[in-house]
Amino acid sequence: MADLPASGSVITYPYLWAWQRDRGETEGRKDRPVCMVLALPGRQGTTLLLLAISGSPPRSDQTAIEIPPLEIRRVGLREWKQAWITVSEFNQDIAERSHYYDPNVEVRGTFSRGFLAKVAAGLKPFITSSVAKVARSD
Repeated sequence: MADLPASGSVITYPYLWAWQRDRGETEGRKDRPVCMVLALPGRQGTTLLLLAISGSPPRSDQTAIEIPPLEIRRVGLREWKQAWITVSEFNQDIAERSHYYDPNVEVRGTFSRGFLAKVAAGLKPFITSSVAKVARSD
């Protein structure tokens, strides 16, 4: 497999929201920018943890971090005036077996280490929650 984008990279991916999964949907409705937070190698393949980025404020049942203007520009979302990264849910995929992850996807940009640390801290309370994880692999 080709090298994976670094942690903090923003790529395009057909993200499936938890509320869509809860309604029985299995496909993301559209490609959207996501942040690849982690890529963890393992025996079953490389596990990817992906967080959605949105130009709309989070719903009341979501926890999100507002992305500062400098970071918005850094990740190639210059056309967006405001953006949020949702940390209360994530898509989990296996890179080598994925029907959704494109190993040739273009990296739009990468968040700074400082901002990525804030994102990781926001994600930490949700990382072990089965409700927060939206599995995208078999």
